[in-house]
Amino acid sequence: MVCKTYAVLVGCLLFAGAIGCTRDAAPTRVAAPEQASPSAPVPALLSSPVSLPVPAVPQLSKWELDPENSSAEFVCRHVLSKVRGMLSKPAGTILLDDANPEKSKITASVDVRTITTGVEERDAHLKSPDFFDVAKYPAITFESAAVSRSSATSYVVTGNLTMHGVTKSVTLAVTASPPFNHAGGIRRGIEATTSVNRKDFGLRWEFPGEGPGIVVGDTVEITINAELVLLPEPGKSG
Repeated sequence: MVCKTYAVLVGCLLFAGAIGCTRDAAPTRVAAPEQASPSAPVPALLSSPVSLPVPAVPQLSKWELDPENSSAEFVCRHVLSKVRGMLSKPAGTILLDDANPEKSKITASVDVRTITTGVEERDAHLKSPDFFDVAKYPAITFESAAVSRSSATSYVVTGNLTMHGVTKSVTLAVTASPPFNHAGGIRRGIEATTSVNRKDFGLRWEFPGEGPGIVVGDTVEITINAELVLLPEPGKSG
């Protein structure tokens, strides 16, 4: 008998800087300055095989998530193995205050109907009332409550994650790249990680006849890779 399932998750989205991959289209772009002084080194996770100039960015900047180059991935235990999945094309905006990171604001959302684990039967089960119930709760949303910078490239973002009609506080560890010029605008890349307990959000399905947490694990590990596009300053055109 094929187990139909497995579980969860997530949309969080995020913050201060973001990612890249596939197509080069984006929301409104800011014309990129020619060049600027180097910033902090890019972490190995986000490093490029070539050296990129670092453009100047206003101290107070607004960014928009590029949905085509962003995703939220999750990992959950299935018996003694692990199953991976993804939610695609998230949306969101970030108001980043470099001088006062605690004043930064992040809002984001993702359509749960985009969830995929590569197995149609499992994906259909995840979308059903046993799990996400996408007909009733089609979106996962995130809104920041606190932002702090722990190093030149690292942030801690705490906020409210709403999923399956339940809102809980979550904390994300965020690694951000320096700004870079791409596709006629300025962008930043991020990777954010966290974990949640699916049952905290009402995702309580268990495989019939098995004990709690035996077939579907309770803990879901989440990794968000995202690319942000710098928006024009108020009163300026891109």
